[in-house]
Amino acid sequence: MLLLEKTMLFPLACLLSALAPVHATPADPPAARLVGLWGNETVAAAVEGDLTIDGRDAGWRGAIVGFEAVVQQQGDRLSLALPGGQGQFRGKLSRDRSTVEGFWIQPPGMALASAYATPVVLKRTQPGVWRGAVHPLPERLSQYLAIQREADGALSAFIRNPEFNLAREHVLTVSTDGDKVTFDDPARPGWALHATLDEETGQLRVNWQGIGVFAFTRRDRGHAVGFHARTPAAASWQPRTPLDLADGWPTALPGDVGLDEGRLGALVARLQQTPAAGAPQVQGLLIARHGKLVVEEYFHGFDAARPHDTRSAGKTFAPLLVGLAMAQGRGIGPGAPVLALLPDRAGSAGQDPRKARITVADLMSMTSGLACDDNDPQSPGNEDTMQGQHRQDDWYRYTLALPMARDPGGPQAVYCSAGINLLGAVVAKATGQWLPAFFDQYVARPLQMHGYHINLMPGGEAYLAGGIYLRPRDMLKLGQLYLSGGTWNGRRIVDQAWVRASTTEHSHFGPGHGYGYGWHLHTFHAGGRDYREYAAEGNGGQFVIVLPELDVTVAITAGNYGDFKTWYALQGLVARYIIPGKSGD
Repeated sequence: MLLLEKTMLFPLACLLSALAPVHATPADPPAARLVGLWGNETVAAAVEGDLTIDGRDAGWRGAIVGFEAVVQQQGDRLSLALPGGQGQFRGKLSRDRSTVEGFWIQPPGMALASAYATPVVLKRTQPGVWRGAVHPLPERLSQYLAIQREADGALSAFIRNPEFNLAREHVLTVSTDGDKVTFDDPARPGWALHATLDEETGQLRVNWQGIGVFAFTRRDRGHAVGFHARTPAAASWQPRTPLDLADGWPTALPGDVGLDEGRLGALVARLQQTPAAGAPQVQGLLIARHGKLVVEEYFHGFDAARPHDTRSAGKTFAPLLVGLAMAQGRGIGPGAPVLALLPDRAGSAGQDPRKARITVADLMSMTSGLACDDNDPQSPGNEDTMQGQHRQDDWYRYTLALPMARDPGGPQAVYCSAGINLLGAVVAKATGQWLPAFFDQYVARPLQMHGYHINLMPGGEAYLAGGIYLRPRDMLKLGQLYLSGGTWNGRRIVDQAWVRASTTEHSHFGPGHGYGYGWHLHTFHAGGRDYREYAAEGNGGQFVIVLPELDVTVAITAGNYGDFKTWYALQGLVARYIIPGKSGD
């Protein structure tokens, strides 16, 4: 699979020569003054800083960056809300009153469509006073606009947006009328961006279709870190031991665990030499073998500390939470009927008797039979349809009310985010815990995760169908947890039997594409052999890949959102470079 030789934007490869700074003068025609690379980096304002809870008097108060709010108390539960919905805190006071552990909830923003919950620990600084740092998910929006003149004199352009791939990197046509500039996408009739060239400030002010107006300025390579794979241009790759970040990962050189450093070097070289106008846009590559992290490389402005949107790769956590709740004796399991577990919501299901037969296993294997198909825009259970409607803010009830398209069970899987998300209702009901708190206690802390952010539904519960932001090193731990039979650094997290059940095929999407409980199942062909693989997979190129025969886990993060052919083919990198790179133990 020649992934990196094939690019949807090959006609723009010559654009690279046009991206050096252009020293235009006011006497030049408007079109000439546009040619070159422009950039804008925006970080939307969010409430961030030290949160203090002062309980020295009868009326407890909370304060953060100039805001004050009344603290509500229910036993050991504490909460506060800032005016105007600008942020909330939910926490629990420890028995010895030394800490308040909880979550800061930031509201939806400019580019983030969901609220996010971020873990926060407040420590007692004096009797009755607790204080801790709030670091919400930064709402970054980086945009790079590359404009060139074609041979016929016309202007063309493309936009690189590492975080969301907003313009899908399509080739745009550029037209001017005085200081007015219009960018049209021939692939999407009616889609356009309108801009104004401000001669006085040297800015190109682009109106992004209701998101906002962004001031682009001219850039060179040193001032466009998200545009190029590496800034400055990288030299030849040399293997190096990943840093010890005190997050539980032992580290080593690739050669120390039997991986061919020459082949890995060829892979990294390919990624860091990907043309600015090319695809795929890989943003992170991590490899572990024998439980040791041996490769950690980042591109396009990303690094180890920056959490990445896992998209649907985060779905795999939903069955994990089911397994954890089942091990605690919470009365749930694969064969349990969903409606029987949710008596308070059963009335939403209507009269179709087949719904009473939907089991937890059916949700985990995407065989619920509900009219829920993310690959069909006309399906009433399509994820975008569910999230875009405003008649029912309780997405659990929305899902249960969907009509049945087929009988539940059977071997044929239908990709259904709403069904996986419904597992959250099952876990929350069985455990009596808010899902972010359950995740933090039984997944994040045991796996030594840091700086993660859980996306929430309109009602404030976690959305388990994907979208959690994790550091790539923490993404990789999900694969290592299952590869190790449910343990992390010798500590049992989940039962080994649940690991086996989750990575066994229960359904399939088509030939060669099986599905377990939240894991995609494939076979890789390399070196004349077949290798079993299971993976968590997400839009844009988010992968946690496990090769049990080789004791290898791989995490890939990428920014090819909405470009299925490009991002889904990224798994081929493993077969081409990493499996042949095994040279022995």
